Amino acid sequence: MTKPQANSKRPEKLSAIQEIDSFIANADFCFILNYGGLTVAEFAALRGKLAPTKAVLKVVKNTYLAKALEDKGWTAIENVLTGPTALVAGSGDPAEVAKAITTFLKDNEKASVKAGQLGDQSLDAKQVKQLSDLPSKDEMRAKLLATLQAPAGDLVRVLSASVKGILYVLKAKAGA
Repeated sequence: MTKPQANSKRPEKLSAIQEIDSFIANADFCFILNYGGLTVAEFAALRGKLAPTKAVLKVVKNTYLAKALEDKGWTAIENVLTGPTALVAGSGDPAEVAKAITTFLKDNEKASVKAGQLGDQSLDAKQVKQLSDLPSKDEMRAKLLATLQAPAGDLVRVLSASVKGILYVLKAKAGA
C-alpha cells in the first residue's frame, strides 16, 4: 500500500474546505469567534440571537478556514486562527450582526470576538465592538428621513397658520 503524497488532499478535507468556501462565497462580512467553553445550549442561544439577522454560525477547523479565507482574498485575518474557532457570516447589515454577537458575549464571557472582515476591510475585536455600537441601517434611514422632512414640515406649519398669525409675524418683523 502506498502512502498518499504530502501535498495531495484527502477528499474529506477538500469537501470541508469547499463547504466553508461556499459558506463565505456570497458573504459580505464574517466575524471570527473564540467559542471556548460554550455549551450546546449557549450555542443555540447565540444562533437564536443571529436568526433575525439571517447570519449563520458554524464551528470550523482553523486550517480549513484559513484556506477558504485565502480563496476569498481575506488573508489579513488569518493570524487569529488559533484555538476553538466559530465563524459567523452573512450579508445584509453587519452592524446588526455585530450587535447581536456583542450582546450575547456580554452574558457569556467564555467566548470572545477574534476578528472580522467587512468587504475588503479587516477588523480587530475592538473595531467589531465599535461596529456594534453603530445604529442599524433602518435607524440611520429613519434619522435621515426625519432630517429631510423637518424643513418641509416647518414650511407646512407656517403656511397652514391662520392669516392672523402670519400678519402678527409680519408686523413684528417690520417693527424690529
